[in-house]
Amino acid sequence: MTNAEKEVAHVLKGLRIQWSYEQPVFIWDENMRPRVWTPDFYLKHFGVYVEVCGSQDFDYEYRRRMFDKNGYFVIFVHVYKEKEEWKRHLLKFLYKFTKDRNQRINKILRV
Repeated sequence: MTNAEKEVAHVLKGLRIQWSYEQPVFIWDENMRPRVWTPDFYLKHFGVYVEVCGSQDFDYEYRRRMFDKNGYFVIFVHVYKEKEEWKRHLLKFLYKFTKDRNQRINKILRV
């Protein structure tokens, strides 16, 4: 685990959010080739992944496009450039995702 990933793990632990580390997911890339990727964290009770962006030298936008294309909800946290702001970013997206998911479920149940 990188230092940035350890920092995120420490925060998740403090928030009592259960997670698994580098749970593999199946991805079709832009050329429809099968790939297996390992997002950094899977938040079990939320059903979302967290990708820790630890460097500006990596193409995270490509990863975001491929995760979106394959139907995975992944929160990207930029620990290296957001310092303390990434924690608020993570919680904001967890709240939004949970709220949106609950609205979709309620809409289905009303039918």
